[in-house]
Amino acid sequence: MAELGVFELGDVSLQTGATLKSAQITYATHGKLNAAGDNAIVFPTHYTGRHDNNEWLIAEGMALDPERYFVIVPNMFGNGLSTSPSRAQTDQQGPRFPNVTIADNVRCQHRLVSSLGVRKIALAVGYSMGGLQAYEWACAYPDMVERLAPICGAARVSPHNYVMLAGLKAALMASSDFEGGRYAAPPQQGLAAFARIYAGWFPSQAFYREGLFKAFGFDSVEGFLQGFAEPYFGAWDANDLLAKIWTWQHADISAERHGGDLKAALGAIRAKTIALPCETDLYFRPEDNEAEVAHIPGASCRPIPSIWGHLAGGGNNPPDSDFINRTLAELLGA
Repeated sequence: MAELGVFELGDVSLQTGATLKSAQITYATHGKLNAAGDNAIVFPTHYTGRHDNNEWLIAEGMALDPERYFVIVPNMFGNGLSTSPSRAQTDQQGPRFPNVTIADNVRCQHRLVSSLGVRKIALAVGYSMGGLQAYEWACAYPDMVERLAPICGAARVSPHNYVMLAGLKAALMASSDFEGGRYAAPPQQGLAAFARIYAGWFPSQAFYREGLFKAFGFDSVEGFLQGFAEPYFGAWDANDLLAKIWTWQHADISAERHGGDLKAALGAIRAKTIALPCETDLYFRPEDNEAEVAHIPGASCRPIPSIWGHLAGGGNNPPDSDFINRTLAELLGA
C-alpha cells in the first residue's frame, strides 16, 4: 500500500523570478528506504496524472518492486494535489498562478527526496511530462541519479509539440465560458473542445484505423470522444490544465545551467540511460530521443513497438506495459 504525505516547501523562488507562495508537494511512497539510502526510485507524475496513475508499474515481482526499492511518486505542481491554480494561496489562484518550470518542479522534489534520507537515486523514470522531469533529475543531479528511463518523454519540447499544445490552449481560452480563467463553474464548452483536439494526438492514426478505441468499450469514434475523451478532460480544472501546458511548453534541461546548449546538458548526464519512446507517438517522436541519446555517454533508445501512440507509455495496453517493465528490469540490473 502507498503511504501518502505532504511536504511543506514554504515560499519558493521560481526560475522566472516569481514566488510560489506556501508551496506543497503531495506525494506517495512505496516500500522502504534502505540503510544506505541508495535504493530510491523517483517516478514523477504526467500531464493528466496523479500518484495513483503510476501504480500500474509498481508491484511486487515487477521492475519497480516495493520489496526491493523505495519508490517516490511526487505530484507535479498544477495537477490539483500539489500546489496548483485550483489550490493555491488566494492571490495566486486561477489565472493568477505563477509560471512554474520543469526545473522548478525537480528542484522542489529534490528537497523532498533529501528530507526522506535519500542519498542516491537508483532510477529516475517517468511517462510523458514525468519523462521531462526524469530527464531534468539526471541533468540537474548527475552525481545522485544512477539510471534514467524517460518513457514517451524528451529533454526539450520540440517545436511541433509546442504547436500542438498551443492549439489546445487556444481552444480552451477562446471558449465563451472560460471567462478569462475566472469562471464560476467549470467551462464545459472549452473543456469539450480541448478534449476533442487532444483525442487526435494521444493515440496514433493506426489506433483509430484498427478500431482500438473498442478496448475502452466504445463502438465508434464519436462514442469514444463523447464517452471517454470529454468526461476524462472535463474532470480537470481548466486553469490547472493551462498551468501544466505552460510548464510543458517551456521544458528544456539546458535552460537553467547550460545556457540553452542541449548537447552540453545531455553530455552532463552520467546515468545509465535507456529512452523509451513509442514508435507511433505523435508528440515525443523516436527520432528526437535518438538524437538526444547520441549525446549521453553509453545511452540507448528502445522504441516501444506499438500503434497505441502516446498511450503506449501509460499502462493502457498490456503488451506495451510488459515491454516497459522488462526494459526497466534490464536497466535496474545493469
